[in-house]
Amino acid sequence: MRKLAVTLALATTALSTPALARDDSWYVGVEGGAMLVEDISFDIGAAKDAGTVDHRAGWDVGGTIGYDFGGFRLEAEVGYRQAFVNGYRSTVTTPFVNSNNLIQNAPAGNYDYAGGKTSALSFMVNAMLDFGEDDGIQGFVGGGAGVARVSSEIGLNTRRDFLDDSDTVFAWQAIAGVRAPLSDSVDISLKYRFFNADNFNLVDVTGRNYEGRLRTHSIMGGLTFNFGGPEPEPEPVPAPTPAPAWTPPPEPAPQPTPTVVCTPGPYIVFFDWDKSDITPEAAGILDNAISNYQSCGNASVMLAGHADRSGAASYNVGLSQRRADSVKAYLSSRGIPNGVIGTEAFGESQPRVATADGVRELQNRRVEVTYGPGSGN
Repeated sequence: MRKLAVTLALATTALSTPALARDDSWYVGVEGGAMLVEDISFDIGAAKDAGTVDHRAGWDVGGTIGYDFGGFRLEAEVGYRQAFVNGYRSTVTTPFVNSNNLIQNAPAGNYDYAGGKTSALSFMVNAMLDFGEDDGIQGFVGGGAGVARVSSEIGLNTRRDFLDDSDTVFAWQAIAGVRAPLSDSVDISLKYRFFNADNFNLVDVTGRNYEGRLRTHSIMGGLTFNFGGPEPEPEPVPAPTPAPAWTPPPEPAPQPTPTVVCTPGPYIVFFDWDKSDITPEAAGILDNAISNYQSCGNASVMLAGHADRSGAASYNVGLSQRRADSVKAYLSSRGIPNGVIGTEAFGESQPRVATADGVRELQNRRVEVTYGPGSGN
């Protein structure tokens, strides 16, 4: 039995899927698996190792709640394990109930037909050490201590068990295993557990005392649900790229003849709906208008602001004035004297494209730039 237990422990460590608890967070877990029980030897009265109980393979289940401190975990555990009796042998007499419902004593010997079960309900506190990266595979080892309620029901026939009693004793356990994350909050685990409860005392139907020790070996799979934990570090926000400085257009090349041609426009720039901002497309048109202004001497500049018919007429007059003012500020910042620039707001009264009232039309949201006398009308 002990060689088998060692083999199972090594197999658990070598073949299991690892896992990882979450640092600085609470967790709860559930687990279950197969269990082997070492033969229980009972001291019966003054006779040492007088009775031995064999068991079939059993099962082991449990639940935990704990806190992960980062590399070290502390948890409370409740567990229950059970295995059925496969045989009983004794060097002293064993009581049984006969067909007349009377208690008799069977002689010492082997009773392969004996039946019953052994179980233990435990309450433990475990300390666990984790090994491995927090964001990947992780192994763990640890142990725990607490109390266990050990129960035995053993009989030579089905009329009545000669031993049907329980006792609460100190218990301890050793644990090793591996864990792996299934998601950000769920881990899967596979572990080996050795459980030991010493010196539990039971009384049979004749009043004789049985003192024994329960030792089990379990291989268990489990799921752990993690809660909370520190907030992840925020991603650094890159600094905005500064807009390139405006470079004035190059001076026009000298003309081979003294004749200078002034192009009075109009230069038309368009605006987004309900906006007076200069768009990149509008800036390109205005830069061209500024270049042509150099050939017009000190001509006056007229800016005529317009709006489409999607708003109230009074509001559109103000909006068209704001658009004209935006164009004036752009021209002034790029070398055209502020004193030669005039503005006028027409609102929705002079549409470039006729529309019904309330219709948004890009070509009507505009400012027209013209040079020279009478410009802007």
